[in-house]
Amino acid sequence: MRQEILRRKRQLTKEELRQLSLPIIQCLLSHPKVQGAKTILMYYSLPDEVYTHDAIDQLVKEGKEVLLPVVIDDHELEIRQYRSPKDMREGSFHIMEPIGDRFCDYPKIDVAVIPGMSFDPDGNRLGRGKGYYDRFLAQIPQAYKIGICFDFQKCSEVPTDPYDFKVDEVL
Repeated sequence: MRQEILRRKRQLTKEELRQLSLPIIQCLLSHPKVQGAKTILMYYSLPDEVYTHDAIDQLVKEGKEVLLPVVIDDHELEIRQYRSPKDMREGSFHIMEPIGDRFCDYPKIDVAVIPGMSFDPDGNRLGRGKGYYDRFLAQIPQAYKIGICFDFQKCSEVPTDPYDFKVDEVL
């Protein structure tokens, strides 16, 4: 399934993916859960993901506390506060990551915006295969979890394992 989604992504240019991102991000930014949130976990998008960079800056301008994941080893993420693009550096897997202080007050996270290779209508998520998000999502049960992806990434059924975490909603 991952290979099929990758094949679909490769058929589109970076600019086409950015254009496809616009309505998804507009829906996200106007979402009642996001509007009401004080602390939001986002992700800093890779070139083949729904483009989040501008949305992150918009949320900061709105006074939201925006958190981003940082890969610390082969199994775990840690969370850091995002302040601006100049406070980013390239980390593991060529993902831009914040260099700020570690954030540990997980109960404070209101909303988590989660990327995925694929989602199904029940909120099941197929990630990139390392399990980072599944392990982390177990630590933030109170957060409303929003999966975002392109329409061509949505499938009727995503295979799951007992340790996989669902999202509450998919945009």
